[in-house]
Amino acid sequence: MSYSTAGPLRAVTLDDVRGAQKMLSGVARVTAMESSRHLSQLVGVPVYLKCENLQRTGSFKLRGAYVRIAGLLPEERAAGVVAASAGNHAQGVALASSLLGVHATVFMPKGAPLPKVSATRDYGAEVRLHGQVVDETLAAAQEHAARTGAVFIHPFDHPDIIAGQGTVGLEILEQCPTVRTIVVGIGGGGLAAGVAVAVKALRPEVRIIGVQAEGSAAYPPSLAAGRPVTVESPSTMADGIRVARPGDVPFAIVEELVDEVRTVTEGELSAALLLCLERAKLVVEPAGASPVAALLGGADGLGGLEGPVVAVLSGGNVDPVLLQRVLRHGMAAQGRYLAVRLRLADRPGALATLLGVLSVADANVLDVSHVRTDPRLGLTEAEVELHLETKGPAHCAEVRQALRDAGYTIID
Repeated sequence: MSYSTAGPLRAVTLDDVRGAQKMLSGVARVTAMESSRHLSQLVGVPVYLKCENLQRTGSFKLRGAYVRIAGLLPEERAAGVVAASAGNHAQGVALASSLLGVHATVFMPKGAPLPKVSATRDYGAEVRLHGQVVDETLAAAQEHAARTGAVFIHPFDHPDIIAGQGTVGLEILEQCPTVRTIVVGIGGGGLAAGVAVAVKALRPEVRIIGVQAEGSAAYPPSLAAGRPVTVESPSTMADGIRVARPGDVPFAIVEELVDEVRTVTEGELSAALLLCLERAKLVVEPAGASPVAALLGGADGLGGLEGPVVAVLSGGNVDPVLLQRVLRHGMAAQGRYLAVRLRLADRPGALATLLGVLSVADANVLDVSHVRTDPRLGLTEAEVELHLETKGPAHCAEVRQALRDAGYTIID
């Protein structure tokens, strides 16, 4: 997805962020800061989680949307606002507009998850489903703005948006005054830019690390080129940071103030989401879990870390269907799923005997596929494919060995 910003670039200052913080008082929650013993042990320094997944609307997006809309002139408010989004930005604009008494029209893709569409409507916006991908939805929103005079509310490429998101940085400094490293996910760059403006102005020694999904990483090539460049066909489960081109305004800030941008894989994102759920008891969407994914490799994976470290969990709006798939992916990435295929004698009780071996090995059977008519099989053979839940890589090896010891040949 690509966006363009209208108007000249304007610097975002600490005073802008402080003004946004006053504006958001009583509107946005001061979200919790939770310690993570597991991540602290993994990284070797104290790690804290900034829980923007518990923000109103389920993400940090309300902050920037409210500041942007609150700053409109009376005649602009009267014309209404329009936005395009598949999720978090849509909900932030919807609630902000409702609180400020401004009519909001939000264009969403036809395939947007139903919970996100319903939430956006419940927050008071008029939702229009258009297009199959966000680029088509964006074009429809911009056409609506040109035709009606409604103000287009950009998800990240505007100084007011960045100032609003920067209030996350001020809260981090208030809640963890000794912080030495902040890790934050990057899509278009609004959140990372805002946090960097606030933190570097007050604590220039704090290291800020941005994280992008490997399949949608526009910032590394952009930083190398010295200008925003477009990544063709960005692809990642982390739709909150799936952006093809950095915004002009946030790019200039990220280039100057963010110390490092690294990427994480889909497997690391899945494992991070699973960790947040199991260890921190927090529901986090893949984009929100990206800072945790960056920490899973330990301090060495990030070139060494000074602590305390704060990882910003930017959002928790995950579709239940996607959550189920991602959790399975995360468990597989951690070696907690095992798929095996083997042949056995096609006689009564053979499958029950096999399942008995697995029971003794303490492997939980999730799915069984039993084939008896494949032409590859002999007249007295059957083939079984099993999907098992295990306790980790070591247990997977134990289960495979138990099958071999019982006389089964595993087909790789």
